[in-house]
Amino acid sequence: MPAVFVLLWSSAFIAGAIGVDAAPPLLLIFARFAAAGLLLAGYAIAVRAPWPRGRALAHLAVSGLLIQAVQFGALYSAMAMGLPAGVVALVQGLNPVVIALLAARVLGERVTGRQWAGFGLGAAGVVLAVADRVAFSPLGVVLCLVGLLGLSLGTLYQKRHVTDMDVRTGTAVQFLVAAPPLGALSLLTETPAVAHWGAFGASLAWMVAVNSIGVFLLLNTMLRRSPASTVAALFFLTPSVTAVLAWAALGQALDPLAGAGLVLGGAGVLLAGRR
Repeated sequence: MPAVFVLLWSSAFIAGAIGVDAAPPLLLIFARFAAAGLLLAGYAIAVRAPWPRGRALAHLAVSGLLIQAVQFGALYSAMAMGLPAGVVALVQGLNPVVIALLAARVLGERVTGRQWAGFGLGAAGVVLAVADRVAFSPLGVVLCLVGLLGLSLGTLYQKRHVTDMDVRTGTAVQFLVAAPPLGALSLLTETPAVAHWGAFGASLAWMVAVNSIGVFLLLNTMLRRSPASTVAALFFLTPSVTAVLAWAALGQALDPLAGAGLVLGGAGVLLAGRR
C-alpha cells in the first residue's frame, strides 16, 4: 500500500503540470474535486456505505478544506505561475518534518531519536532530488508553503478528530466540501476557460480516477491504521519519484542527484517508520 501510494501521489505532479497548461489552476482543481466527489458519493450510495453525521461530519469538512482545497489550490496555482513541479514536490516533501514537529504536541505521538534521524535523511533526499532544477518565484514559494501547511494541519486534524470513518463516504465528503470554495475563487480570480480540451480532459480523468479517488482512499486507510508521522514520512519519496516519472512521461532529463535523493529518501522512510 505505501509503495502504490507514493507512485500514484507523485503522478499528480505530472498530470497537474499538463493540466495547468490547458486551463486555469482553480478551475482544474474545482472540476477534479466535483467529479471525484460525485462519483465516489454515487458509489457509496449504491453500496449503502454509512455516512458521517454530526461532529464527525463537521470534522471531516474541516480536514477536507485543509487537505484538499487549501493544499491543492495553492500548489497548482504555484505551478501555473511557472514554479517547476519538482520544486513544488520539494516543498511538499518537507511535510513529514512539519508533522513530526507538531504530532507530539497535537496527537501525543512520541518521536524517537531513530525517527528524527530518518527525518533528517529524508529531508536531505528531498533536497537532492530537485537540487539541479530549483528556480524561485517568491509568490509561488509562498503558495507552496501555504499548501504544505494545509496538508500538514489537515492530516493532524483528521488523525485527532476523525478516528473512525468509512473511507468511501469520508473521502467523498472531503471532495464535495472542497469543490464549492474553489469554484467560487475561480469565478472571482480567473477567466474560467479551457484552452486545450484534449490535455485538460486527459489530465482531469487521471486526477479524478487515480490522484483523487484512488490515492485518498489509500491515504485515509493508512491514517486509520498508522501514526501520522509514519504515514507522513512517505512524502520524502515523492520528489525523487516525480523526477523519475517526469523522465518517463515527459522526456525530462533524469539527473543522478534524483537517484541519490530516492536512496536517501527511502532510508529516511525506513528509519522514520521504526520506533
